[in-house]
Amino acid sequence: MIDRKARIVSVGEVMIELARGTDGRLAFGFGGDTFNFAVYIARASIEVAYATALGDDNYSEGILTLAVAEEVRTELVVRVPGRLPGLYLIETDAAGEREFFYWRDTSPARDLFELPDWGRVAEGMLKAEFIYFSGITLSLYSNTGLGRFLTVLETARQQGAKVAFDSNFRPRGWKGNLARARTVFAEALKRVDMALPSYDDEAALWGDRSPETTVERLQGFGISEIVVKNGPSSALVAAGGCSEFVPVPEVVVPVDSTAAGDSFNAAYIAARMGGAAPTDAAAGAHRLAGEVIRHRGAIMPRAATH
Repeated sequence: MIDRKARIVSVGEVMIELARGTDGRLAFGFGGDTFNFAVYIARASIEVAYATALGDDNYSEGILTLAVAEEVRTELVVRVPGRLPGLYLIETDAAGEREFFYWRDTSPARDLFELPDWGRVAEGMLKAEFIYFSGITLSLYSNTGLGRFLTVLETARQQGAKVAFDSNFRPRGWKGNLARARTVFAEALKRVDMALPSYDDEAALWGDRSPETTVERLQGFGISEIVVKNGPSSALVAAGGCSEFVPVPEVVVPVDSTAAGDSFNAAYIAARMGGAAPTDAAAGAHRLAGEVIRHRGAIMPRAATH
């Protein structure tokens, strides 16, 4: 039984990260969009648990050690003997833009909602004040796993939880099947209270012509709070019947743009949970993302977090 609830449960996959530096060498770490979010929101002193599945190997132990060091709760991590976590490689160009290469087809995280212990994860989600997931989360699961996950989301909302979603659309994760991606996303969006997409992802998946088009489409699902991130351009915040562009306070030439959106989302939700207005929360989120992209890898050194 889970006695003490976390305010937020973040659901997804954390992997071994290899990031190539300017000298051509590979730096070793761990990352994954919803895990990055969990780390950054924990640094904002919001209690968060991470829900995933890992193996019983040394790398899985390393991930758990990092989570504990970052004060991310791990009681919703299911261990699967004999399995290994996924791995991804980041290649970054001169402009700081990155390309990802994945080895994750047998990752235990893909089976989270089909493992014998998945009910424990569901229990933890149902006790949360906030549930956070992404399009990458959705791309992991089979139809059976998706059905269970979406049912838990629906039940959690009925019990008063809020659900936040970042589309993070990655075509490779859907094996090029845009029709299935759109169908799954549409079902998930029916269960979302706060959408935090990036405009380029929405344009790739849905053909949106502008951030305003994205807002209009998402409002059609009944989503009451929407923030459309747009790289170094202003983020469009739509909440409370108003829409406003919130500019990036300082345009930073990125060293590595990995986790820019994840950290933005963490700062935004932390600020909103603390009572900040949506536009003020977005301004603070821009500032954290601007710091994150000055560092290589998904998780910048704790000392650099203001």
